[in-house]
Amino acid sequence: MALHLLKLCVGAESIEDLASWIAERRAAATAAGRVYEQTHTTRMVPTRTAELLGGGALYWVIKGQVSARQALLDIRPFVDGDGIRRCHLVLDQEVVPVVPRPSRPFQGWRYLAAKDAPADLAAGGSGADLPEALRRELSALGLL
Repeated sequence: MALHLLKLCVGAESIEDLASWIAERRAAATAAGRVYEQTHTTRMVPTRTAELLGGGALYWVIKGQVSARQALLDIRPFVDGDGIRRCHLVLDQEVVPVVPRPSRPFQGWRYLAAKDAPADLAAGGSGADLPEALRRELSALGLL
């Protein structure tokens, strides 16, 4: 069974905001003649790498709700210029909306068991056709 990571998406206002951030960086890399690879740098290195890379994803908490996920492709530990151990989480560029679920603020990332991960927001299902802001509000009120 896959294991996932849960992380705050600091600075993003919506799923569309996250997706546009990725698109901007991809465009900049392409303009510079580089192949784009989306990475997210973390201070801590996950110890359960094999479980995470066996079908795991990074679930993003946006504005207090678990809102989207990106498949984890690789985890690359490294030591930065200051001698601090860090890692790059290599992510699939596709941002998949999930059924919104409230989440309290936390620092860093948390492991998320597959059984606890929210389902993908399937097209036409439970609010998938609603604008994200409305879906968030209805979810916060317990109506979705």
